[in-house]
Amino acid sequence: MNTIVKAAVIAVAFTGFSIAQASEPAPALIYHPYPGEELDAEQSADIDAYLASLSPLQGEIALVGPKATLNIPSSHYFLDSQDARSVLEEGWGNPPDETVLGMIFPAGASPLDSAAWGATINYSDDGYVTDEDANDIDYSEMMRDLQKSQIEVNAWRTENEYEPVEIIGWAESPAYNPDTHKLFWAKELKFGAAEQNTLNYDIRILGRSGALVIGFVASMDQLAEIRQATPTVLEMAQFNLGSTYAEYQPGIDKKAAYGIAGLIGGAAIAKKTGLLAALLIFGKKFIVIIIAGLAAAAGAVKRFFGGGR
Repeated sequence: MNTIVKAAVIAVAFTGFSIAQASEPAPALIYHPYPGEELDAEQSADIDAYLASLSPLQGEIALVGPKATLNIPSSHYFLDSQDARSVLEEGWGNPPDETVLGMIFPAGASPLDSAAWGATINYSDDGYVTDEDANDIDYSEMMRDLQKSQIEVNAWRTENEYEPVEIIGWAESPAYNPDTHKLFWAKELKFGAAEQNTLNYDIRILGRSGALVIGFVASMDQLAEIRQATPTVLEMAQFNLGSTYAEYQPGIDKKAAYGIAGLIGGAAIAKKTGLLAALLIFGKKFIVIIIAGLAAAAGAVKRFFGGGR
């Protein structure tokens, strides 16, 4: 059975925060087979059991640490931190990440569907990020720095048995809205010898004490779809009153040691400024899991369909 697996590597992790849920259950998740895929009864049951273990949510969701709120409409659903970790680590084969707050998916798509994108949510509590440098950044130079820094990142990936990643370039040049204090950009990535390149579409929402971090993972042929989805996802997340960017109090509130360039450049900018920044890389690849008739199948099913929960 071919099952989509999406890999995410976080070189430097964010601090995790809890979620208080005041939302309503979303419709049950259904697996949509790939074109030409045939599943036997046991395989279908394994997938159904895994999806039934997840609890998709809609409505208002309070993010306690960031002091922010998500409003998830009927066109999407949200998985909390426990379910998101299950998807990232067990369903998609990623390294453990205790910091993820949750994930957003389009309604009607399960995390195991090949064409489904997912957007992770984290929070950076480095402090208030000044936007004074927003109009002075040379994004071409920044991309060259990112590509150079990837050599060191790939050494870590290879050592930890992950494919090397080539940063092809900007799929969407960074753009910052000074009125909403929201920032987005996209990178095109090549994982190992994969025939299809991967899309990373990143969003940062600035607040009084840090930034909400939203990262889409998809394939490059989904760029138009992600562009269309971005405004809706941007509207879902808002900092609560008292924690908005405009309410920052100089001399009282913590201030980040970097500006907009640091948010976008991540590890590449950290080399120049000495910052401890995070470089998020998301990947998408296929693996083959053989279930029926093999003694090892039970372990594989446990790992990929609900193990460790």
